[in-house]
Amino acid sequence: MIEHLLVFITLFILIHIYFKIADKYNIIDKPNHRSAHSQITLRGGGIIFPIAFVIFCLLNFKEATEMYWSFGLGLMAICLVSFIDDVKTLSGKIRISVHFVSVVLLLYFTKTFNLLPFWTWPIFFIMIIGTLNAYNFMDGINGMTAAYTLVTLLTLLYINHDIIPFTQENFIIYAILASLVFLFFNFRKKARCFAGDVGSMGIGFWIIALITLLIMKTQDYKYILLFSVYGMEVVLTIIERLLLKENIFEAHRRHLYQLLVNEKKVPHLVVSSIYAITQLLINIFLIYSKLPAVINILIIFIPVGSLYLGLKLNLKKKMQSVIK
Repeated sequence: MIEHLLVFITLFILIHIYFKIADKYNIIDKPNHRSAHSQITLRGGGIIFPIAFVIFCLLNFKEATEMYWSFGLGLMAICLVSFIDDVKTLSGKIRISVHFVSVVLLLYFTKTFNLLPFWTWPIFFIMIIGTLNAYNFMDGINGMTAAYTLVTLLTLLYINHDIIPFTQENFIIYAILASLVFLFFNFRKKARCFAGDVGSMGIGFWIIALITLLIMKTQDYKYILLFSVYGMEVVLTIIERLLLKENIFEAHRRHLYQLLVNEKKVPHLVVSSIYAITQLLINIFLIYSKLPAVINILIIFIPVGSLYLGLKLNLKKKMQSVIK
């Protein structure tokens, strides 16, 4: 407990140091016509996540060198290329190449290559890359990444401690400590910092690794649904944009959370809290459900997906009537 308090204080100090560096070198997020914020804000506060992992390695050196080296290499690679992209836009080919290498390292770390037949590997590649990008797409308003991440990590900590141990507890706790520090500066009406790509990709990579470890341990694919709110939002929005013949790789404002914040003027923190609480309720159901994974997916996706589509269609009708 004392160790965790000291780590939390250290992370708190380090993020303040980063703020000074970001301010000096103008690492900022400038609002544009697609933004949900209107003020210039420091970018890259999510660098606290790879820093937390470095501290984890220093304090758990033997385990880190024996068990976590491949995860660490993947995390550092994806965080480095994401941080550079935050500061100066990189070529898409460079980012995709680094993401590919990082995912290979993640699958090696989770022993997916050993535990699953080779024909399933491409499926996992696509799912992981998609989930990483979903985490990035959803990082658009104050508190969203911070609250959603904390709910997911606390759920994983509970599963690891009380249901089935699937990893070293500190491997989850250090991510939680970083999330709490980031939450303090981001879950505000006027955020002190944004996660940036380094944050959304970094913590997304960490959580994907944890959930994959859990799935490999239990062989229960229902735990994919720990990402269900983000997954549903992103997949349905991509389908919508494809139907509208839009370029899905271009930035947009079609996500439900963007419509709520930008068009309905619902406060950022209210929307972020709703998303986090929705995922928490789903997580509670998953933990205690003894039903097969397919049934769990139907039970969650049909009502939640219907509610999502209903809200979105209703919002769009109201927007069109106002325009007319």
